[in-house]
Amino acid sequence: MSDPVLLLLEKDRIIDVINQLFIATDKRDWPAVRRCFAEAVLFDMTSLTGGAPSRVTPDQIAAGWEEGLRPLEAVHHQAGNHRVDLRGDQATAFCYGIASHYRSTRSGRNTRVFVGSYDFHLLRVDGRWQIDSFRFNLKYIDGNADLEREQ
Repeated sequence: MSDPVLLLLEKDRIIDVINQLFIATDKRDWPAVRRCFAEAVLFDMTSLTGGAPSRVTPDQIAAGWEEGLRPLEAVHHQAGNHRVDLRGDQATAFCYGIASHYRSTRSGRNTRVFVGSYDFHLLRVDGRWQIDSFRFNLKYIDGNADLEREQ
């Protein structure tokens, strides 16, 4: 893409998809979460959960997040330092991310924070950017590791 204005517009559209994913997750808007993803997604949370990356559907991602986040009273994602490399109808993107989880507990240990970064690959499908690869790179976790289970 040689027009710098069009390049900036496309990069902004890509960043908007990433931001929409985090905002929709925090709002627990699972249809909006699903719309951020392509039909098949290489999904990699191994830095947090172990195992191996897997190819999943948007429905599987949304269902897993819905179940995992259900016990929490609030979830807040904050992303920044976006970097985007655009090549035709494909793009790679990177950002830092912090996810804060809240649930009132008797112990008063009500929060847990995940700090890390994300690597994305996106495809432009029918003029719309969709995430077809998602990787979370954990730096550290702070707070109540048993937040979902604690009374």
